[in-house]
Amino acid sequence: MARTIQSLERAAAILRLLAGGERRLGLSDVATALGLAKGTAHGILRTLQQEGFVEQDPASGRYQLGAELLRLGNSYLDVNELRSRALVWTDDLARSSGESVYLGVLHQRGVLVVHHVFRPDDSRQVLEVGAMQPLHSSALGKVLSAYDPVARSEAVDSRRTAFTTRTVTDLRGFQALLAAVREQGWAADVEETWEGVASVAAPILDRHRMPVGAVGVTGAVERLCEAGEVRPKVVAAVRDCARAVSRDLGVRRV
Repeated sequence: MARTIQSLERAAAILRLLAGGERRLGLSDVATALGLAKGTAHGILRTLQQEGFVEQDPASGRYQLGAELLRLGNSYLDVNELRSRALVWTDDLARSSGESVYLGVLHQRGVLVVHHVFRPDDSRQVLEVGAMQPLHSSALGKVLSAYDPVARSEAVDSRRTAFTTRTVTDLRGFQALLAAVREQGWAADVEETWEGVASVAAPILDRHRMPVGAVGVTGAVERLCEAGEVRPKVVAAVRDCARAVSRDLGVRRV
């Protein structure tokens, strides 16, 4: 069995302690409750405080949970709500398009796949939940980069790798691409990330009309495209799915 890291275990114990019982605890309270030396408890609390997971009241010197934990918790809830709201609609999209469906959110400098519906045939497929896709070349990434200022900053400032000869890497071309995505309301990736593969994606908005993710279909170029362009019926199906999920998240009109 792999060994655990004692300092992380102690930090987790402190967070659990602060999450229950009294709202604020002093250093002695924390050390006594967990059987730690005051110096050890103080060092862990100071580290947690620097990372925003713990806050210290200036007047009393007591500790409480910090805002960073709330942010992380809200992020977790947002992703899970997004997945739960999208389940039915992504299943419908897979059936109507005959292709794999992906739901993605911004994570660090890429797109994290948080839900994947298999192509509805008997082919052998690999679940890609947890996989990362690039912001600058994938359809999901382009949508997020076009609608989310944070994603756009990441995509513009980062090095844009040329995965194929079709990948747009120069800054001026990439910014023009994002402008086109915003104008038309969807993005395509025709062999820009993987040879022989095409994708179409559209943004999902929350009740404040802010982008919280993107949904798209991915399949072979010969199935999704005609004369080098994505088939209009595929685009329409993806956009309908994105609108439906957005409505379930509280958007009145998309």
